[in-house]
Amino acid sequence: MIQGKTYVRKTEQGALRVGDLDVSLDSVVIAYQQGYSAETIQQLYPALTLEEVYGAVAFYLANEVEVDQYLQRQESRWQQLRHSAATDPSPVVAQLRSLAQSGNRAAP
Repeated sequence: MIQGKTYVRKTEQGALRVGDLDVSLDSVVIAYQQGYSAETIQQLYPALTLEEVYGAVAFYLANEVEVDQYLQRQESRWQQLRHSAATDPSPVVAQLRSLAQSGNRAAP
């Protein structure tokens, strides 16, 4: 009996991943939405096989509304993380910014 393959899986954190090296479905779908062919997407993400790219695109087309909602949630999360990093940087980032600013003041 032939078993269907699963090309997209959800991580424990809720992220959708493709392939053995966990390429984000976001990357594949956004490239597809930008008009890239499956062959070009596979070249952009060589960790994926062409079969996995086609599988991810098929998954997207079969679940377009849900995947688009997922992408919106992901973008919202990234915006929150960027805002948080800008307003409350880690000590390392704060130190690097301080060093960069003091270096800029010393320049003629």
